Amino acid sequence: MSDFFEYWQLLLIPVFFGLGWGAARVDIRQVVRESRALPRSYFQGLNFLLNEQPDKAIDSFLEVAKVDSQTVELHFALGNLFRRRGETERAIRMHQNLIDRPDLDDGVRLHALAELGQDFLKAGLLDRAEEIFDKLIGTAFEEEAKRNLLEIYQVEKEWQKAVDLARELPDVASQQEIAEFYCELAAGEIMRSKPDSARTYLEAAMRQNRKCVRASLLQGDLLLQEGKPQAAIDAWQRIEQQDPAYLALVAQRLLDTYRKLDRRDEGIALLGGYLERYPSLDLLDVVYQLVLEDEGNEGAYRLVRAELQRNPTLLGLEKLMNARLPLATPELRPDIELAKSIIQGYTKRLSRYRCDNCGFKARQFYWRCPACGGWETYPPRRNEEFDQTL
Repeated sequence: MSDFFEYWQLLLIPVFFGLGWGAARVDIRQVVRESRALPRSYFQGLNFLLNEQPDKAIDSFLEVAKVDSQTVELHFALGNLFRRRGETERAIRMHQNLIDRPDLDDGVRLHALAELGQDFLKAGLLDRAEEIFDKLIGTAFEEEAKRNLLEIYQVEKEWQKAVDLARELPDVASQQEIAEFYCELAAGEIMRSKPDSARTYLEAAMRQNRKCVRASLLQGDLLLQEGKPQAAIDAWQRIEQQDPAYLALVAQRLLDTYRKLDRRDEGIALLGGYLERYPSLDLLDVVYQLVLEDEGNEGAYRLVRAELQRNPTLLGLEKLMNARLPLATPELRPDIELAKSIIQGYTKRLSRYRCDNCGFKARQFYWRCPACGGWETYPPRRNEEFDQTL
C-alpha cells in the first residue's frame, strides 16, 4: 500500500514543471501552454500509473529525468521510491547524479547528500553513510544526521560515541537508553577483566537511570568475579525494587551462588518466595531444578502442581509431566509420555520472548530488539505469559 502512494506522488510532478497554479485563480491558457512543454515520457508514465503498471511508469519518469535537467524534484521522488522498494543501488545512482551536477543549488545539493546518506544506511554501507552524515554536521540537516549517526554507532557498537552523541539529543535518546550504552561499555570491560573501568561505567549507568536493572545485574557479575559472592547476591536482590519481573534473569545466578556458599535452604526460600510473589515460567524452571536436587521428584512434582493451579500454562503442564513421569506406574508411563510429546509440539512456539514494540519473537532474551532496535522492549517472560496479559 505504501508503494502505491509513492507511485501516485509522482502525479504531483507537473507542479515542478511550472504549471503556475495561483492561490486564488488559475490561468487555463497558461496551464495548456506549460503542459504542451512537458516531455511525452511524462504522460506515458501517467498512463502507466493509471493502468496499474508501476514499473513501466518508473521507466518513463526516468526518461523524463534524463531529458530535462531541471527535474530535481523528480529525482528526489524516484530516489526515495527506489530506496523504499529496497533498490538501493538505483537510489544511490539517482542521488549521486544530482550531487554531480555542477549547476545545482547548494541547498539542494545538501538535500541530495542527506538522501544519499540514507541510501547507504539502507544498503548497510555504514562507513560510507557515517562519512556523509559527518559532513552534514553544521548544516540545516544536522539534527537528522545526528539521529542517523546515533543509530550507526549502536549498530557498530561504538558505545562511547553513542553516549556522547545521545547527550546532544535529549529528545531522541532517553536516560534509559544512555544507561544501556553505559551497560554495554561495562559488559565489555567485565569480559576483559577490567573491574575498575567497569565499575565506573556502571555507576554512570545508575546515575542516568536508578531503575536500570541491567546495571544491578552486571554489578552482581562484577562482584562475583572479584570473589564477593554475598555482595553479588545483594546486588541481584536489588532488582526486586527496580522491576521484579526481571528477577527471572538472575534466578540462575542466585541459584549457582547459593550452591557455592552451601546455603541451599536459604536459596530455596528466597527463590520460592520470588516465585510466589512474581510468577514466571523462567523462575519456575530454576526453582524446579533447585527443589529437584534438594527434595527429589516428589518435591518437584508438588511444586509444579501447586504453581500450575495458580498459573495454568502449557509450559507449566509440560514441566508437570516431566516431574510426574518418574513417579508414575509402568502402566501409566506410556500415556504420560504420549501426552508430554503432544504438549511439546505446542510449547516450542510458546517458549519464545516477544518484543513489546514490534512483536519480533526470539528464543533468547535481548536487551535491545534485533528487529526494531528498541531498548528494554523485551519483557522477561515467555510468549505464552505475554498472551495471558493482553
